[in-house]
Amino acid sequence: MTLHIGLLVFPKVQQLDLTGPYDVFATMPGVTVHLVWKDLEPLQSSTGLALVPTATFDDCPDLDVICVPGGIGINALLEDAQTLAFIQRQAANAQYVTSVCTGALVLGAAGLLKGKRATTHWVSHGLLEKFGAIPVKERVVRDGNLMTGGGVTAGIDFALTLIGEIFDAQKSQTIQLQLEYAPAPPFDAGRPESAPADVLAIASERAAPGLEERRQIVERVVAASR
Repeated sequence: MTLHIGLLVFPKVQQLDLTGPYDVFATMPGVTVHLVWKDLEPLQSSTGLALVPTATFDDCPDLDVICVPGGIGINALLEDAQTLAFIQRQAANAQYVTSVCTGALVLGAAGLLKGKRATTHWVSHGLLEKFGAIPVKERVVRDGNLMTGGGVTAGIDFALTLIGEIFDAQKSQTIQLQLEYAPAPPFDAGRPESAPADVLAIASERAAPGLEERRQIVERVVAASR
């Protein structure tokens, strides 16, 4: 029996949010991965990588797993009725509803985070509560059939965790070995808690304009849903 996993792909998606989990899922035998968008026209990630959807909202099969990656492109999705309706429709019968990075906020805009433990990228973590979520600062967070991954590279951890749950730990570990996923970063600067103060200041300053825009959009979305 084929397991159908759908990854939302959209303009200005964060490439690694998408391709990290994609590599894990696509390496697993018996899994079909769909890149889903409104149409099949090529689009560009936030860093310019060209991506090609393989299924549309209209012809996408019923998904066992729906996954929403993040990136600056999620700002538009937060108020995109067509995209939110597709996510809601698929989530209603999916075995797992998932996200990577700021894709969690899109799940929130679709009304899928209320009362749920969830995580997202550290820059946008404070916005989870706006959607009724219980923010958790962990790499991967599971609450019922909801599984959310933290920022960008956490998508690989999330995907391996999910494969381990759906199949078994041995299969997940085999994929991990095939991908030689053995992180050993040259600096301990991958979290706000461990990054040097000057590095955190620079990263926060760079993120500030986009975060403010996102905060305003979230406020509109939440107000409109009341």
